[in-house]
Amino acid sequence: MPPPCPRPRWVTDFFSYETPKSVVVKSWVVGVVNRGVQLLILAYFVGWVFLHEKAYQVRDTAIESSVVTKVKGIGRYGGRVLDTADYVTPPEGTSVFVVITKQIRTENQAQGVCPESDARYRCVADRDCRGRGPATSSGELTGRCVPRDETLRTCEIRGWCPAELDTVDVPVMLEAENFTLLIKNSVRFPRFGFEGANLPPHGSGAELGRCRFHPERDPLCPILRLGDVVRLAGQDFLRLASTGGVLGIKIGWLCDLDHAWERCQPRYSFTRLDGLAGAPLAPGYNFRHARYYRWQDGTERRTLTKAFGIRFDVLVYGNAGKFGIVPTLINTVAAFTSIGVGTVLCDIILLNFLKGAEHYKARKFEEVPEAGFSAPPASPTVCPPGTLGGCSRDKQSTDSGTFSLGL
Repeated sequence: MPPPCPRPRWVTDFFSYETPKSVVVKSWVVGVVNRGVQLLILAYFVGWVFLHEKAYQVRDTAIESSVVTKVKGIGRYGGRVLDTADYVTPPEGTSVFVVITKQIRTENQAQGVCPESDARYRCVADRDCRGRGPATSSGELTGRCVPRDETLRTCEIRGWCPAELDTVDVPVMLEAENFTLLIKNSVRFPRFGFEGANLPPHGSGAELGRCRFHPERDPLCPILRLGDVVRLAGQDFLRLASTGGVLGIKIGWLCDLDHAWERCQPRYSFTRLDGLAGAPLAPGYNFRHARYYRWQDGTERRTLTKAFGIRFDVLVYGNAGKFGIVPTLINTVAAFTSIGVGTVLCDIILLNFLKGAEHYKARKFEEVPEAGFSAPPASPTVCPPGTLGGCSRDKQSTDSGTFSLGL
């Protein structure tokens, strides 16, 4: 009978099958590396993944939150006594509000023409005003150069007059440092049905009124002194009140619901949010608002106020976790699977770096022809001269196909 036609090599390779082969290598170096890597992987999963990150828990990050704020305090500014309605805006008690600490007022403004107060619009003649833009921050340019005082002439504008002069030095309302802020925060984690608040239980209202927040002595008190908030944010109150700024009051709810739910308490932290506070262009925080009224002659007039203040943003974040069988199983399987990385590393060392690597390759990788075709049997007891360990140290199990190599 003629021999069968040889198949193309790519067909043979494509339809081949690989199965693992167990080889026991008796080497202290490889054994120490293998057990060391396995121990490190196990310690990582137990210490970091399970204990620190609590990967066995189901987590709810969809926090629902409500914030109500209330500022209290009496201050003096410009010869007047000011209360909350004068220096807090907006007055609704939202999570974002401003405490006004300095004001530049321009009173009795009316529509008309007047010299620009900005020194950048100095002029000598009308031609100096005609090559500029059509308007300034105070009004439209008329193209005329008029005297602003006895020594200075500036371009004339049409708008609200007299023009605002916002470069004057005005004092700061220092009493604002001792104002108090009450924050009422309610949160809910809908996945677990957990609801919590930063206020103490009912019946302790008198004690609540006397407490003041302190990061160590009283970290759960919801009443904060504004000076303490500024200090804990790493800022100087006098400088911040003079230029204005934006501070963040962060309330964190990081809850482990495997313990008693009463142990889920808020944590307060403070930071400055306007990162360009030291920039030369428009430093700090300020805004303008106007109060309109009718003058005795029936003309409309207004008082323009440029207000400097500290804006507070109350930011609530958090997540809750509770034991779940699914993440526990997933991370447990991942831990035992990752232990196999030690085998891969040991194979790399054996195949490339240890003496006798060729002998190990010969034992680890073996091609077995298809049944029915004659092929010389491979005897594990026959070794090339000079191979590592000697043939008398190699053993073969007759029932499992496991080889033991002594290195």
